[in-house]
Amino acid sequence: MDVGLRTPLLDFFRRGEVARDLRLLAAQGAVAPRPVEQLGLLVLLSDDADGEVKATALRTLDALPSAQVAAVLARSDAPTELRAFFAARGIDAVAAAAASDTPLVDTDDTDYGAEEATAEDKAETAKRLADMTVPEKVKAAMKGTREMRAVLVRDPNKMVAAAVLSCPKVTEQEVETFARMTNVSEDILRTIGQTRAWVKNYTVLLGLTKNPKTPLAMTLTFLNRLNDRDLRGISLDRNVPEPLRIAARKKVVMTEK
Repeated sequence: MDVGLRTPLLDFFRRGEVARDLRLLAAQGAVAPRPVEQLGLLVLLSDDADGEVKATALRTLDALPSAQVAAVLARSDAPTELRAFFAARGIDAVAAAAASDTPLVDTDDTDYGAEEATAEDKAETAKRLADMTVPEKVKAAMKGTREMRAVLVRDPNKMVAAAVLSCPKVTEQEVETFARMTNVSEDILRTIGQTRAWVKNYTVLLGLTKNPKTPLAMTLTFLNRLNDRDLRGISLDRNVPEPLRIAARKKVVMTEK
């Protein structure tokens, strides 16, 4: 089923790369990304090949508060296909006074601890994450603490890392940090670079451009948005790919003419 929404997390489900236990958790509402993405996920699972997953997703959809669903559908990032699906169920888009990124349903009652962690908490977090299964990590990526997100965004399992970027609690400051990380996957950097709301932030844009792991085709386009000082810095930066450094140098020369 085409829900008209493309996100790294949804794509794992769409491609059939998600184990049944995690699909069932998502169908129950225990995987709680941002509301538009959660609606897309539930709609996708309502057509799952597994009968129990499908029935569970349909029950969860039936239990969603209609007024909140209508408000989510009125958001600019809600695709036409998603609106059509709910219109067929008698729910049309109705704009609300204030948009919220709170998930529409969250059946995961795990206690992940305080958002701001102490040094002692950080040590405990590392041990706790090491003992988690993949489904548990996906849930923690969306509902856990800032410290958990900082660890899980580097997880070798790409779906776990992608789940961090779907977390309703992730902040622009965290994204700025992720954009500078050289130990995250190229997929994470590509997702950040393709998210318009994040690359409007100049610090995120600069971090991606200076990160040698960001896809070259992407960083070359970002050069056009850098100020003269940062452009000059990249033209001299031996840590960025040579084609990027050369392109930056050419732009510097052009501006000095």
